[in-house]
Amino acid sequence: MDFADRPRSRLGFLPTPVMELKRLSSRLGGPRLFIKRDDQSGVACGGNKVRKLEYLIGDALSRGADTIVTGGAAQSNHCRQTAAAAAMCGLGCHLALGGEPPAEYRGNLLLDRLLGAELHWCGTYRKGETIPALCDELRRMGKRPYIVPYGGSNPVGACGFVEAIRELSEQQRAGVQTFTHIVFASSSGGTHAGMLVGANLFGMQTELIGISIDKEETEGASLDKAITRLANQTAELVGIKETFSDKGVILVSDYLGEGYGVVGGAEREALALTAQLEGILLDPVYTGRAMAGLIDMIRKKIMSPDERVLFWHTGGTPALFAYGNDLFDY
Repeated sequence: MDFADRPRSRLGFLPTPVMELKRLSSRLGGPRLFIKRDDQSGVACGGNKVRKLEYLIGDALSRGADTIVTGGAAQSNHCRQTAAAAAMCGLGCHLALGGEPPAEYRGNLLLDRLLGAELHWCGTYRKGETIPALCDELRRMGKRPYIVPYGGSNPVGACGFVEAIRELSEQQRAGVQTFTHIVFASSSGGTHAGMLVGANLFGMQTELIGISIDKEETEGASLDKAITRLANQTAELVGIKETFSDKGVILVSDYLGEGYGVVGGAEREALALTAQLEGILLDPVYTGRAMAGLIDMIRKKIMSPDERVLFWHTGGTPALFAYGNDLFDY
């Protein structure tokens, strides 16, 4: 099947804008900085997962599914956007969430409930480990479940970021700046793999730098190997013959801090600088950590002042409202 012919549900407000971050760049004395605003992609406060879900929901509908099942951490942006996408398309949604039921529903959890998702609390499991048993139960109830993987990161979901690179290349042909680097949060691997395939398919000559935000391995493999594997699977799916290797994956793991979802001083500074200099909100788990990494690389002169760097904002704003006590001393 040709890439352009893959089943797709149009969900997002696309293309998302590209803006220059002049005040932040000036403060850092670094390269020209730009931002791709996937936090403005629509669907329950936006985010990059909307791009993956367009292809995943399209695939689900083409297979006759009536229920979407996915999993993640309690404040998962992916789960919130999946719940919204399911609601838009008239599908049921079940979320397998790490942790225990909270005393108060805030941030993404509040939105999950508002969107009508059924929540299943899974204790120490936050990456969908309990989904197979949940799907068995749904089938016994007469449902036709479709599993959206953790982070939407399989070859179908990665097509969303193959398409995202096509979108950016079209914006550049229309006059948007070209970039020496694209920097983004890298976690479950689908965004990173899709960008690699898209850059190859659409001839984009730029260095793709993923900032790792999670210490855990992905499906038993280190994240760089998981990204390579997924890039090759996605390339096969969209019909290109390129073979990707680990050497082509730039993944920076220097900014993991105290672990997934733990906000430290670097994240607090990144959120504050971006908000107070540019009026743009980052999230404390993904984009805050990725921006902290970018700021540190600029300060270490890894990127020279004459380069042009695009920070890909992958969304996550609702999570801010669950992290107030981690961001400020009251």
